[in-house]
Amino acid sequence: MKGLGELERSIMDILWAQKVPLTAREVGRLIEDRDLAPTTVMTVLDRLTRKGFLERTRDGRAWRYEPAETRDSYVAELMLEALDMTGDRSAALTRFAQAVSGTEAEILRKALTELEDE
Repeated sequence: MKGLGELERSIMDILWAQKVPLTAREVGRLIEDRDLAPTTVMTVLDRLTRKGFLERTRDGRAWRYEPAETRDSYVAELMLEALDMTGDRSAALTRFAQAVSGTEAEILRKALTELEDE
């Protein structure tokens, strides 16, 4: 999975926050800090679709876009890719475990316990 550029990330943040698919025009209106041409928004949405981040469906003459995966799934994939970059996964996981907060460690413990119980 490839990373996201700044504009791609902004658009994904908008789409992850919505509960319904949006058109390019609707996405453009929700980008607060930029004055983008509608064609720029459409180009980025098309690129994200080709990369597999978005799914689109026809709605009259427009397309409606929605995330192909949840934000949590995307972040988990990034974490796994980062883990793959190390030559020593055990060391990287140990360092990660040492860096998380007590609450986060408890969440990890619970998730691992639930996996063991399956």
